[in-house]
Amino acid sequence: MLSTIFGESRIILLAGIAAAFLLSFLGIRFGQHSLPRDGGRKFAVNGALSKGKPRGAGLIFVAAFTICGVLFVPFTAENLIYILLVVGGMMSGYLDDASEKPWGEYKKGLIDLIIALAGSFTYVNFNGSTIAIPFTQMSVTLPRWLYIILGVVLIWGAINVTNCSDGVDGLSGTLSMITIGSFCLLCLNTSPDFSFLCGIMIAVILAYQWFNASPSLLMMGDAGSRAMGLFIAFAAMKSSNPILYIPLALVTILDGGLGLLKISLKRFLKISILQHIRTPLHDHARKNKGWSDPQTVYRFAIIQAVLCFVTLALSM
Repeated sequence: MLSTIFGESRIILLAGIAAAFLLSFLGIRFGQHSLPRDGGRKFAVNGALSKGKPRGAGLIFVAAFTICGVLFVPFTAENLIYILLVVGGMMSGYLDDASEKPWGEYKKGLIDLIIALAGSFTYVNFNGSTIAIPFTQMSVTLPRWLYIILGVVLIWGAINVTNCSDGVDGLSGTLSMITIGSFCLLCLNTSPDFSFLCGIMIAVILAYQWFNASPSLLMMGDAGSRAMGLFIAFAAMKSSNPILYIPLALVTILDGGLGLLKISLKRFLKISILQHIRTPLHDHARKNKGWSDPQTVYRFAIIQAVLCFVTLALSM
């Protein structure tokens, strides 16, 4: 909006990122006491330590992202839809965070499906269904219906693996920033406006990380993790390289996704896998390997950063 009035410039872009950080920081600083309190996670390693802490800070930093995204990013109907869908994903998580009785998996899954369909359809409607083949100069155009289906899988998967990776102070936010930063660089060529939106998302997460650094003062809850996962999926599609989501978010995929796979196979097919591996993997690292929380965050982040560096070097 402001870029439309004053013209797009580096000053407007930098002001937007600075405003996003400050709005998120001040919002969390003074608004955290109004958030619901965590009841402690019974089956998580050190889960009892979170009991009583404010939970659902995603409500605040996604609100800051929304305000600054609308004010500072050049306005397009497509970007507005993505912002509103991120808000929708955040609200579904926040209402679950604030509920005395946690929402059921099927209820949350249905909400994720609706959001994923809306996001995938929006992308195809504005951009078509062509995807780049990683590490080559080639691209392929899929039938629109096929892209929409694959987009739904990407969005649904990104929401849930990011959500499941949120269990150690600072981990999910750090991994998400590394992934979003990588797609931010890729989007510079394909969608500069969305690249700026990535910068705003990183800024609001950075402000949250100030309070979530171990030992954390509060937690993002599903409100934050689900919104971040949703945004990452949009960034992957806007980069025209959605396949690169795999290497650019591999640590998050393995950390959160293996648990989903393990539970799903056990529940629906009665197949047991990874019986000696605790999931999410961050719990295995802490309980079975004896890593401290900071060690887990740093080592997981280092692995993801190296993967992103190699992927970007081969791609750009």
